[in-house]
Amino acid sequence: MIGRPPAWIAIVAWVGCLFWAIPILGILITSVRPPVEVVFGWWSTAKISFTLEAWTTIWTKYPLAKGILVSAELAGLATLGTMLLSPAAAFAFQFLKFPFRRTLLVIIINAFVLPQQVIIIPLFQLWRSTGMIDNILAVLIPYIGLSFAWSVFLVKNFLEDFPKDLIEAARIDGCGALSTFFRIVLPNSLSPIFAVGILQFLFCWNALLLPLLFLRTQTPLPVLFVSIAGTRDMNFHLQAVAAIVTTAVPLAIFIIFQRQFATGSMNRSGSKE
Repeated sequence: MIGRPPAWIAIVAWVGCLFWAIPILGILITSVRPPVEVVFGWWSTAKISFTLEAWTTIWTKYPLAKGILVSAELAGLATLGTMLLSPAAAFAFQFLKFPFRRTLLVIIINAFVLPQQVIIIPLFQLWRSTGMIDNILAVLIPYIGLSFAWSVFLVKNFLEDFPKDLIEAARIDGCGALSTFFRIVLPNSLSPIFAVGILQFLFCWNALLLPLLFLRTQTPLPVLFVSIAGTRDMNFHLQAVAAIVTTAVPLAIFIIFQRQFATGSMNRSGSKE
């Protein structure tokens, strides 16, 4: 029987939560106070008043709604593509036999050490020569391709402990590779798949470099946030609102995916139904 944890663990946890919550509280207060009151700090109590001017300004002056739609499209499509392709690639590397299998896997895994900045210039030249600048595919393709290094590795590690008896039973029943993947492996691998989805969505939603370089008319939230920050205006209240809007969606998606992740982590017995 496991006893009660020491009291200092709870104290450390509460202190950590407090330090984590203070910046969030500061952003919330900054977004609803006039700039003249928070110029010396959001904690200033010389004069306290509240206004929604920053919220109305951010929605009327900047294309925030369009930015949310563009970010949702980019992150959603990139996450969906990664969640579909990574398990298929991991299944092939783990259970199928084909020439140069290990060599290809080593090449993919070694992409871990490839910084994103290294491919920017050749990728920009390629997209410019093919007319892909300001095309959503110019960002989606690198998003999905660059995620293969870690997503395939993550799912493959999970499949190393996958019951081999289920694979053999499926082959005896006449299932081919595709049928085995879709009916046996995929339903019983929800845990790593949703873990990949969470990480990929957070990465794509907050990514700045690729959309800033390759997109012109379609502006996602991180790029829009740069324009809101400005260079001369001390518009901390507008930046606070933009930060809240930018983080609200991934937080909600994380909660939804976390529930699915917990469900998938319990579904590991395998089934041929």
